[in-house]
Amino acid sequence: MPLGLRGKKKDKSRETSRLVEAEAAVAGGRGGEEDVAGAAPTLAAPSPPAQVPIRLLFHAQLAHGSPTGRVEGFASVRELYAKIAEAFHIAPTEIMFCTLNTHKIDMDKLLGVQIGLEDFIFAHVKGVKKEVEVFKSEDSLGLTITDNGNGCAFIKRIKAGSLIDQIPVICVGDHIEAINGKSVVGCRHYEVAKNLKDLEKGQTFTLKLIEPLKSFDMIEPRSKGGSFAEGKITRGKETLRLRSKGPATVEEMPSDIEEKAIKKVDDLLEMYMGIRDLELAATMVETGKGKNNPDEFAVALDEALGDFAFPDEFVFDVWGAIGDAMQGRF
Repeated sequence: MPLGLRGKKKDKSRETSRLVEAEAAVAGGRGGEEDVAGAAPTLAAPSPPAQVPIRLLFHAQLAHGSPTGRVEGFASVRELYAKIAEAFHIAPTEIMFCTLNTHKIDMDKLLGVQIGLEDFIFAHVKGVKKEVEVFKSEDSLGLTITDNGNGCAFIKRIKAGSLIDQIPVICVGDHIEAINGKSVVGCRHYEVAKNLKDLEKGQTFTLKLIEPLKSFDMIEPRSKGGSFAEGKITRGKETLRLRSKGPATVEEMPSDIEEKAIKKVDDLLEMYMGIRDLELAATMVETGKGKNNPDEFAVALDEALGDFAFPDEFVFDVWGAIGDAMQGRF
């Protein structure tokens, strides 16, 4: 069933969809006006304080150690990576992925759909290159692939006891640069996963990988404190939602029910497609809102998502997962 890549989201209000400047609001206007005929000025109601938007400011470090940098003024995933690269004087393509509030390669803390307004960003950059020959003795390699939304696909999970789990040199966090000499840089996670799945069983293939930089050589040590400098912004449960396409928006945190539904759909993406993508999972959950049956949901997916050939059983399982979450069955 051919589907479309990105659903059209409802426009947010300007107040919540812009990233704004971090200065205090200033009261504007004069207390009276004078008409063109030169009559005495008449008192006007005091003007309300000017609503000067607040520019969202985040703090970041390179995960292997660096001074703290300030990151602001971005409106998409690609722009975020560009701003981080600018802060540390590196190329955006050197950034493999980012984690939130930890410098460790922790896939549970991976920067994905949401960034809390007080989250600290750690950027993991390219380190050692390695080339590995793998004999495909089984249909399943045991890999889960994701990407950073900026052209870098990497290993998010290795299934315990799987074929790849028996090759210690292949690690979670490794960027897959090429398969059998063919570059997959710039490919989405589902494309890389399909290339691996399509490799013939009983044959040897070659992976070119790049692991995240882990040494502290020639890098200033990481600062001890992970707290923010003065002027931190608090918005309660609001977060900045990033998209691979389209502007970032400040939104309320998903409800517990929605988070459970998103997590379950992400699990189904891994089961059926070998990928993890919280943004895609969140989009599918949003698409299911207000739908009364799986047929309506399938039609909505056709309109909302493209470049994916979701099998019918997957669509039904997603519909069931959303329904179970909304009715509190898990």
